[in-house]
Amino acid sequence: MLTRCPWAPDDDPLYAAYHDTEWGVPEYDARALWEKLILDGFQAGLAWITILRKRETMREAFDGFDPEIIARYGEADIERLLGNPGIIRSRSKIKAAIGNAKLYLDMRERGENFADYLWGYVDGSPIQNRFGTLRDVPASTPLSERMSKDLKNRGFRFCGPVIVYAFMQATGLVNDHLVTCPRHDPVRALAR
Repeated sequence: MLTRCPWAPDDDPLYAAYHDTEWGVPEYDARALWEKLILDGFQAGLAWITILRKRETMREAFDGFDPEIIARYGEADIERLLGNPGIIRSRSKIKAAIGNAKLYLDMRERGENFADYLWGYVDGSPIQNRFGTLRDVPASTPLSERMSKDLKNRGFRFCGPVIVYAFMQATGLVNDHLVTCPRHDPVRALAR
């Protein structure tokens, strides 16, 4: 019998739905990729379920994660966000999101598509891993280390190699559904 990846317990409907419909599905939209990188940065030091439970409130508080709007946030916006109990209230993570929005827009202004940049690390097609157990799945890889280093060199923050690898898994740059998971093959079939 195939069973879901063990990090997404059956008794948590939110986690199960995320696993079954979103995690590992290749994402090619530049803005959606940027949002997911920001959310993974907010997750640093926390469980992903915390982000899932707060994601809709965070989208609302952060103007739909529109980088054009976030890049213009000032101190009043930071204070507004810090006063919102429905989000992750970290001054450093909020400031990083603002800075990362500016960098995203700078890349776009220079003609560099954020999606093309990220997918370039995997030659445009997801890496198809075939892990049998959760123990086999790495927390980071040489590729996530390289991507993290380049993002940091560009000025991005909250994008260490572990965060970047979690981001790669979530956005389908790698397929890390276990081979025993019923989502492994359907996600594999979504690759371009």
